[in-house]
Amino acid sequence: MKMVAPWTRFYSHSCCLCCHVRTGTIRLGVWYLIINAVVLLVLLSALADPNQYHFTSSELGGEFEFMDDANMCIAIAISLLMILICAMATYGAYKQRAAWIIPFFCYQIFDFALNTLVAITVLVYPNSIQEYIRQLPPSFPYREDIMSVNPTCLVLIILLFISIILIFKGYLISCVWSSYRYINGRNSSDVLVYVTSSDTTVLLPLYNDATAVSSTAKEPPPPYMSA
Repeated sequence: MKMVAPWTRFYSHSCCLCCHVRTGTIRLGVWYLIINAVVLLVLLSALADPNQYHFTSSELGGEFEFMDDANMCIAIAISLLMILICAMATYGAYKQRAAWIIPFFCYQIFDFALNTLVAITVLVYPNSIQEYIRQLPPSFPYREDIMSVNPTCLVLIILLFISIILIFKGYLISCVWSSYRYINGRNSSDVLVYVTSSDTTVLLPLYNDATAVSSTAKEPPPPYMSA
């Protein structure tokens, strides 16, 4: 018989790139951490040299500027918060602390909800896509090619693209949730499981219970009687 723990039996399944869910969560946290660090560096460089990323109203085809100081500070604060959340998830998965993964899981749920709202908006208001494309500056790449596409086909293409993104994000959410349950079950479970060849499981009692039963089951030997 092979002795395994219950968390290994129920939560040891593959994840991203055929790795364990805990390893997949670590890789996902590191990937998000790198992306947000790059975004933070770009924002800091733009804040240090505003002329490098400054676009006038004529270049954008509207009556607003691309990024002002207030929006830049908000974007930097969001990037710092995301770096903190991703670092917590990576550390929690590596050190097997389930509570540290919760903020990253909540961010994934929030991001999934936003993308779902975008898909619903495109489905309910299909003309909003054409209006949004018309508001883009004339120098935007492939603007005229996108405008020449049939509106119905354009909506279907965008919905297909968003659906693929939602499926992938849902898969990543399930991986992080499985990692949380695996770590939480590994830290809280004290019962071992014996798995036999016929795939039947036998729960072993706790050590204290087994000791109490064994001590009560043994009867003292009869007293010694002299002849």
